[in-house]
Amino acid sequence: MVAGGALMVKYNSYELFAAVNTRYNDTANVIMYYTTWIGQAEVIIPVLALVMLIRGYGNLWYFVAASVSNLVPLLIEQLLKTYFNTQRPLKYFYHPSWIHVMPDWAHLYDRSFPSGHSEGAFSFMCFLGLILSQRYKKWGFLFFLLGLSVCYSRMYLAAHFFKDVYVGSIIGVVVSTIIFSILNHYKGRFFKEGAAQ
Repeated sequence: MVAGGALMVKYNSYELFAAVNTRYNDTANVIMYYTTWIGQAEVIIPVLALVMLIRGYGNLWYFVAASVSNLVPLLIEQLLKTYFNTQRPLKYFYHPSWIHVMPDWAHLYDRSFPSGHSEGAFSFMCFLGLILSQRYKKWGFLFFLLGLSVCYSRMYLAAHFFKDVYVGSIIGVVVSTIIFSILNHYKGRFFKEGAAQ
């Protein structure tokens, strides 16, 4: 959060966006196209469902925690996106020739702030990190890097500005963590089966 805030103080929206979007190659085009899917329901829902097959996670507490910790940040992000309804880079810059876009990428123009993919990726990755047992906590750093890669991909694909992915990621982490903490604190009172330890 501190590093991202510092970047926004030092550089403007154009500089931050161009620093990512205008540095591309054929390999990165493919990688970024598929990386961005980590922040979409088509990936998030199946992975969260598959976790229920792991011993200790196939219970009501996990189902509720996974659902609420990922849905509430999504609803907040969607409300903000609708309220602000800001222009995406392609519309803001009037689709200039210097913006790197590919024909098979979605060309988006409105509802830019905050980034839904960034929120989705970070609430998803944050939740996975929070349910890890102490033995596997080091995997949390990998989840963080995956979340960052989704944020990067949104700028690379010309879908968002830096501030969009920055705020989206914060919403995902903060809201998901608060909800998880509340549900984890009261799990014994409302659920027969608790979270995996």
